[in-house]
Amino acid sequence: MDVLRTLGLRRTPQGERADTRQELNAAGGYAFVLDDVARLRRFLTLGVDGGTYYAAPRELARENAEVVGRMAHEDPETLVGTIVDVSVRGAAPRQNPALFALAYAASVPESAPLALAALPAVARTGTHLFLFAGYVEQFRGWGRGLRRAVAGWYTSKDADALAYQAVKYRQREGWSHRDLLRLAHPTTASPELRATFDWIVRGAVGDATPTLVEGFVAAQAATDTATWVDLVRRHRLSWEMLPDAALGEVAVWDALLDVGVPQTALMRQLPRLTRLGVLPDLGGRTDEVVAQLVDSDRLRSARVHPVSVLVAQRTYASGRSARGAGEWTPTRKVTDALDAAFYAAFGAVEPSGKRTLLAVDVSGSMGDTISGMPITAREASAALALVQLATEPAATAVGFTTGQGGGWYDSALRPLAISPRQRLDDALRVVDAMPMSGTDCALPMVWATEQGAEVDTFVVYTDNETWAGDVHPHQALAEYRRRSGIDARLVVVGMTATGFSIADPSDAGMLDVVGFDGAVPSLITEFARGL
Repeated sequence: MDVLRTLGLRRTPQGERADTRQELNAAGGYAFVLDDVARLRRFLTLGVDGGTYYAAPRELARENAEVVGRMAHEDPETLVGTIVDVSVRGAAPRQNPALFALAYAASVPESAPLALAALPAVARTGTHLFLFAGYVEQFRGWGRGLRRAVAGWYTSKDADALAYQAVKYRQREGWSHRDLLRLAHPTTASPELRATFDWIVRGAVGDATPTLVEGFVAAQAATDTATWVDLVRRHRLSWEMLPDAALGEVAVWDALLDVGVPQTALMRQLPRLTRLGVLPDLGGRTDEVVAQLVDSDRLRSARVHPVSVLVAQRTYASGRSARGAGEWTPTRKVTDALDAAFYAAFGAVEPSGKRTLLAVDVSGSMGDTISGMPITAREASAALALVQLATEPAATAVGFTTGQGGGWYDSALRPLAISPRQRLDDALRVVDAMPMSGTDCALPMVWATEQGAEVDTFVVYTDNETWAGDVHPHQALAEYRRRSGIDARLVVVGMTATGFSIADPSDAGMLDVVGFDGAVPSLITEFARGL
């Protein structure tokens, strides 16, 4: 054997470095390394709860925290700007990573002024502020700048807005508004704000106290349904402002629906409303609730994240709580409305008109949950593929993993029998039933080359922990381009907050994006069109 025949630039086993810019990933393969900004966006959007197949949660969190710390010292403007962008756009299903990163930035001298100035934009609710307070104590003490920033959070609001925050988001993670006011000592010339502070700290109700506080206090003291209903209608109380006993009354929920239940809260309360008989198959409040669930304007203004809708749909359709013992019989109209809301949460997406192969990594490493939510990376990938299938008339979907021997063959890449015409939970069961083995992200391009398939855009949904193939994904794409004559593009949708990508950063025909950012479907179609 001529050993020199085993070396070259066109075909390299994934267990060997094909490019000097590549590093060893956690699975034992080599992949390209993301720059700090790209890694930061993955962390902020996907989080680290649950870790990955190869990395424990704390290890993954530490790696991403190092990126935040490095940027805080070297590029604070980009760090804080990215945190604000991801948070304000509602790109992430949970705000914890953004609040953690902001708290870290608030502890570094180079980035602290920018981070503290951005606090109101990122911590938009009392719950967010409590989470920030808990995180920031992991890095620093309560100096003058931090106290001033927290005080400004309170004094920047009018009394009615602050009262709403105080009675809706009362405490979280061991923190309360009383704790923060005692630390921050805000001062104001507004009698109404001073009265609100006085009620929060000492429980005193005076002439200048906002009426919402009076309604909340009365609701907590009430014991009968008629009083709760009256207070909800007069003061426009939300469900969080009522005692637990009130939430078991149908009349109270009728009143809450009449005054308006916010979009995210409505999705979370669908099981309760169904158990109470408020959402029957015929009649009740079903039709108006369904209309609100699919209202794209409400979804957008409430920053409802698609993954939140996906989790709500799967949980509701199952008829059983993911945490706890609650059970209900799902209402078909509501289940269908959550399906429609999932697609609507991404907004309008213009099709590219390109021949598109959507390739979902269904290997074993994609079986872990993402973002601390009850959904796996491969299920989330399939859901994203459904959005693209609904958008692109010339798209097809496949699932891929390696064969049992670590090599690849046709059975390792199969058509993915999913369609936007299916219910989400039914489509994801198809993915759950597919075999799981090793990861070879070159398979979609290798398969297309061998089959003579005409593909303009490959979209690979993966954790980038590829290792099992005898050719690197970027090399397989180059070979496909040579053999087919098609200047094909590759979009890599990263589904975990690791620091690797199969996309060659120097190739303008390859793009790495963060999975489950609501802008992903539009980014894919724009890139496919060459924009």
